[in-house]
Amino acid sequence: MPSLFDSQPAPEDSPARPLPDRMRPETLDDVVGQDHLTGPDGPLRRMIEGAALSSMILWGPPGCGKTTLARIVARESGLHFEQISAIFSGVADLKKIFDSAKMRRSNGRVTLLFVDEIHRFNKSQQDAFLPVVEDGTIRLIGATTENPSFEINGALLSRCQVFVLQRLDDRAIETLLARAEARAGKSLPLTAEARAALKAMADGDGRYALSMAEQLFPQGDILDPAGLMRHVQRRAPLYDKADEGHYNLISALHKSVRGSDVDAALYWFCRMLEGGEDPRYIARRLTRMAVEDIGLAEPQAFLQTMAAWEAYERMGSPEGELALAQALVFLATAPKSNAAYKAYGAARKAARESGSLMPPAHILNAPTKLMKDIGYGAGYVYDPDTAEGFSGQNYFPDGMTRPEFYRPVERGFEREIRKRLDYWEKLRREK
Repeated sequence: MPSLFDSQPAPEDSPARPLPDRMRPETLDDVVGQDHLTGPDGPLRRMIEGAALSSMILWGPPGCGKTTLARIVARESGLHFEQISAIFSGVADLKKIFDSAKMRRSNGRVTLLFVDEIHRFNKSQQDAFLPVVEDGTIRLIGATTENPSFEINGALLSRCQVFVLQRLDDRAIETLLARAEARAGKSLPLTAEARAALKAMADGDGRYALSMAEQLFPQGDILDPAGLMRHVQRRAPLYDKADEGHYNLISALHKSVRGSDVDAALYWFCRMLEGGEDPRYIARRLTRMAVEDIGLAEPQAFLQTMAAWEAYERMGSPEGELALAQALVFLATAPKSNAAYKAYGAARKAARESGSLMPPAHILNAPTKLMKDIGYGAGYVYDPDTAEGFSGQNYFPDGMTRPEFYRPVERGFEREIRKRLDYWEKLRREK
């Protein structure tokens, strides 16, 4: 397989090459938005300058510069460079590359292999890298948009350094747009508001920002935000219901509710909806929040979420989503307590540890004469018949020290429950 640098690409300013490719940085100093890796003290720069290149995984969102960095590392390391995509390659392709790399190594030259979308390789394909990475036949640079902890085999991951690339911020996107204008010799035909909208639409993706700029340069009239929207296609939010982004956003939503930040909760709720999340999944999580984080501090929380869930099932989108939003606001502004959640966990633990202890005889039913004769039901007091509606009898197994699982907080309705429990404990001691 020929090296990338042995090929004959189109001339740098050829219209056949898209603007993002024509403007691809050539050195670490040209890379924007990744100073933590490429700056004077950045690990990538130190690795290249110290001629101590190790195998690595570049993890980051689309358009943040993973492929660009791999090419720069290859160019400045002086190693033989090979590039493949895991989408189009298999074990047979890897074997050819490895065989060539071994022959090259016998002649004293190391191969740097760049694998784009490396998370697309399955376990057996990833395992194929282990011996050649281990013995130094190749230096591997894998690029992935997915969390390596979940998508890269542990054995391969342990042999690589992981570098996290950030989505490009507004300043980095502005730098790219300014470079594009300098290259074109003219400014983008945008008002200040439209330029800000363009950067927001890029959503951290430098490649997408430059692609939109390429569409806009031929326009004659100055465009406002509305005009911009007519000329370029709005980018869908980066969100995959099956990947890490899904779990990151639901975590952000859940913790915003738990932290009583209603505005942040609404923001993450809408981010998930805009990304195409199933509102039923959100309804399920709202119900979990109601019983896990709010509980009896606000008993209406559970009812509100169940009613909103049912409303969505009856009305569908978009009307049903408003019902979910209303329940979300209720949850975020409700007093919080996990007392019932913790009590359940403590009771489960006690149930596992206490074995097969029988209930006390006085609370057992006695449907037969024999059961009555051996004391089942003897001495049981019917609580509603007492003056206080509370008998104070023991309901735990005989000989078991009475535990306290449920400790309501001094917030919301649980404050009232705390008063009841304290009153009943006082009666229990008196009786």
